[in-house]
Amino acid sequence: METVEMNSVSLKRPRSEDDVANADEIKRQKILEKSKTGNDSGQSIETVTEPPEDMKNEIIPNEESEEQEEEELEDSDEDGDPESFADMMKHGLTESDVGITKFVSSHKGFSGILKERYSDFVVHEIGKDGRVSHLDDFSVPVDDEVNFEDPSEETFTVLSDEDKQRLEELQLFKNKETSVAIEVIEDTKEKRTVIHQAVKSLFPGLETKTEDRDGKKYIIAYHAAGKKALAKVRTATDPRKHSWPKSRGSYCHFVLYKENKDTMDAINVLSKFLRVKPNIFSYMGTKDKRAITVQEIAVLRITAQRLAHLNKCLMNFKLGNFSYKNHPLKLGELQGNHFTVVLRNITGTDDQIEQAMHSLREIGFINYYGMQRFGTTAVPTYQIGRAILQNNWNEVMDLILKPRPGAEKGYLVKCREEWAKTKDPAAALKKLPVKRCVEGQLLRGLLKYGMKNIISAFGIIPRNNRLMYIHSYQSYVWNNMVSKRIEEYGLRAVPGDLILKGATAVHIEEGDVDNYTIHDVVMPLPGFDVIYPKHKIGEAYKEMLVADNLDINNMRHKIRDYSLSGAYRKIIIRPQNVSWEVVAYDDPKIPLFTTDLDKLEGKPLPVLPTDGKFRALKMEFSLPPSTYATMAIREVLKMDTSIKNQTQLNTTWLR
Repeated sequence: METVEMNSVSLKRPRSEDDVANADEIKRQKILEKSKTGNDSGQSIETVTEPPEDMKNEIIPNEESEEQEEEELEDSDEDGDPESFADMMKHGLTESDVGITKFVSSHKGFSGILKERYSDFVVHEIGKDGRVSHLDDFSVPVDDEVNFEDPSEETFTVLSDEDKQRLEELQLFKNKETSVAIEVIEDTKEKRTVIHQAVKSLFPGLETKTEDRDGKKYIIAYHAAGKKALAKVRTATDPRKHSWPKSRGSYCHFVLYKENKDTMDAINVLSKFLRVKPNIFSYMGTKDKRAITVQEIAVLRITAQRLAHLNKCLMNFKLGNFSYKNHPLKLGELQGNHFTVVLRNITGTDDQIEQAMHSLREIGFINYYGMQRFGTTAVPTYQIGRAILQNNWNEVMDLILKPRPGAEKGYLVKCREEWAKTKDPAAALKKLPVKRCVEGQLLRGLLKYGMKNIISAFGIIPRNNRLMYIHSYQSYVWNNMVSKRIEEYGLRAVPGDLILKGATAVHIEEGDVDNYTIHDVVMPLPGFDVIYPKHKIGEAYKEMLVADNLDINNMRHKIRDYSLSGAYRKIIIRPQNVSWEVVAYDDPKIPLFTTDLDKLEGKPLPVLPTDGKFRALKMEFSLPPSTYATMAIREVLKMDTSIKNQTQLNTTWLR
């Protein structure tokens, strides 16, 4: 097996307007030799991708303060028009910027379009029992306790949006009213009963009574026991104990089918419609936005009937396969994900495609952290992570808030300009209509704690988002070191490499080297609880961290959250359940396979021509957690998967 250099023309690092980026390049080049020139594919690159995959199982659930719970973090990077997005990407990253420079296969690369349609990328979660999640049942389970009745269908529709808004404000003590009166338009006992039931089931903590006013019937909603009762409902996540059957598990598990939305966005939408906090939901991994994804979700004490009702209200979501269990889901418990991917308008010959897919199945791909690990703007997340590890809080603040090259939403540009001009968090915050983005959270923190307490101000940002920055830096180091390792020693195990025995890493000794292959070799993410290879790469780790003003022997941080224990990661991943097929098609808008929803709705398989104008490669494979499907696809096509590289060549997918 031989390693292949990436095309140095497409990967050559441009000189950024950001001085920090320039400094990174100089430091990195001291450690890594420049990539050799050589065009392996000899063709233009047309792939367009917004990389997939869940956020690693290193990311942990939110542990937010009450204040943080009031506003969920919201991504400030929204889809713009193709021109502005492409303009922004001129200042983004390429693969070589984050250490992705090697291939393992020897076939000649070819071009294809990835995610021309988001439906060309489908992800099915694989649970810890090895079962692949599918949406194939909309039915609601029946309770054993026959005396208990879920709210009727009318419960969810009897209240107007205005009534619901007033009741929510009453429930959360957001106004001075002590009660809300709802007029009963069609006065019957049955209608009054439905309204009573709707208020009590949808707004825990409220009680109701019927009153006559001027000859009309009103349902009066009020707090039964003041704020203490509401606080118990909200913090104990135990709404209306008497209404939940003892024989029913406390958690409703369901399969979430979503299109073109990431997992947290989906949960925030579900929370809004159910009028609950997002933290009563649990899941095993977050899934990509620009895709169709199918995964298991659990929610505390929300009935399957309420969830099923959302199928009539929501676009691009479907919920099904309901069951009640006594446990939530935990992040990282999944076995992995199964991917179904279509690469459209491929140029490779049948022989090239066969070679590429056989190599993927037999050898695998380099287990790089994909581009989405590092952000899409001119300030990569790893730079912020490095500043945190350096305890350089002024730089952390500056990197997040300073003006940056490239197109952004207008309000973010104005916010950054205001910050650069005044360094006044209140003035900059006024420029942000969306205050739940990272910039808004940090400015709120600075307003609350002052400019001399940046650490506490930064702490306003939810914990998993803060940790994302330092994990990004670890990934940046790992990618660079793996490229160096493969450059130095190729695709064979060598003395001094690391392998895992159980959960413990040990070095390969000279006499044992023939017992291992490249598929056994792991490399460490830097931290205080890992060991390093006993060859040139061990020294390269130290040199890289020294260049970043960090001590590899002291990775503990004075703030415990930012202390890095480290971890081990296999350098080559061999996908499982690999299959592929080349199909012809004429219409680029036609789907090339059926989804779970298509099957439920009885949609027929697409009829494809035998001799179409275009060819597409349909591929399926399964990957373990924390691996990136785009890195597997990169190995097949032999091209740079960065959004920057692809938007410069093709932005049609954004139109």
